[in-house]
Amino acid sequence: MALSKKPVNGMKDILPAEMEIRDYVTSVIKETYRSFGFTPIETPCMENIANLSNKQGGENEKLIFKVLKRGEKLNLEQAKEEADVVDFGMRYDLTVPLTRFYSNNANDLPSPFKALQIGNVWRADRPQRGRYRQFTQCDIDILGEPSNLAEIELITATTTTIGRLGFKNFEIRINERRILKAMAAYSGFDEADYDSVFITLDKMDKIGTEGVAAELADNGFAQESIQKYLDLFALLAGKKDVAEGVDILTQKLGDYLEAEVADSLKEIAAAVNATKAAEFELVFDPTLVRGMSYYTGTIFEIAMPELGAACGGGGRYDKMVGKFTGNDVPACGYSIGFERIVLLLMESGFQIPEKPKKVAYLVEKKYPADKLVDVMKQAGDARANGQTVLVVRMNKNKKFQKEQLQAQGYEEFVEFFNN
Repeated sequence: MALSKKPVNGMKDILPAEMEIRDYVTSVIKETYRSFGFTPIETPCMENIANLSNKQGGENEKLIFKVLKRGEKLNLEQAKEEADVVDFGMRYDLTVPLTRFYSNNANDLPSPFKALQIGNVWRADRPQRGRYRQFTQCDIDILGEPSNLAEIELITATTTTIGRLGFKNFEIRINERRILKAMAAYSGFDEADYDSVFITLDKMDKIGTEGVAAELADNGFAQESIQKYLDLFALLAGKKDVAEGVDILTQKLGDYLEAEVADSLKEIAAAVNATKAAEFELVFDPTLVRGMSYYTGTIFEIAMPELGAACGGGGRYDKMVGKFTGNDVPACGYSIGFERIVLLLMESGFQIPEKPKKVAYLVEKKYPADKLVDVMKQAGDARANGQTVLVVRMNKNKKFQKEQLQAQGYEEFVEFFNN
């Protein structure tokens, strides 16, 4: 029986044309983030299953690829529950590994610590356009900075990066978890029910106001609370400006919304808008939830009109390091949707700017070995001058060979014959 030549469902082979764009995107991301003072780190692809299943990762905890124990530790005959056979899991994001990393290495790291991490993550999700079971995430995080300077830096660095990749007219949607809680409290929902209410609210863009009202009613919430809650969103309809939206809520919610929370969000918006280096709009979105329950403050998402979906996001998670150490550390992070950005660039026919000139040296098959040394030296000199040089044997069908090389971006050919 022949082996399967196809990759595992939800994962893919990456061909050279895409790999070239991925490398370019990675280089722009690294160069830009480093200019903001972020430091590259790397964490393992697997974590202890308890770290991944600590009820911080929302729906992603249902999508963990779990790793069986190995050797003598794996005893299927005596196993009674999952913990008897599973001890590790493939990371589903880079935030959990980062907080473990920081907890383990904080004494050797500066404070605040600005981390840059690019790596594969795995989720047992249903594959669809731009969504895979193995995919690359690209995160920047600031740990140890309690002020909103962290949010300002993260949004500015991320939008600058996206702008340098050629994207324009995108949106950064912003909200605050404490605003979400204040709106829920004002409407009469019990604190124990907030997560359930927010899960339904997160579907607003898919099922609309009527759908949210129906689902909240199906979940047993009082009609009075539902109506009061939805009236708040009606009051904010079309109010994209952050300061305007926050001021409306401040007046309406009164003591339910702390002045410090409202002021901080307006400060972030004012600073980002005054210093932005890309063409985008910062938008207040009171329906923005972000699925991870570890978020404690500001949350944000990137909305790309070409994609019709979020293309990255993040927020503040001040309580997560404390899960490892017992001492909370202020933390905030932003993740770029690397795969979706690459997809958009591929579909738009993106060409990498200022690529090195690509030259192919075609060497006759009977070319003598002693002369081949000179060819290799010539190729080395050309590479030292910034050219990409491919040295290959000349095919019998030279015309077809050149057509194939041209399709790979080779624009000049040098032929070597044994004369």
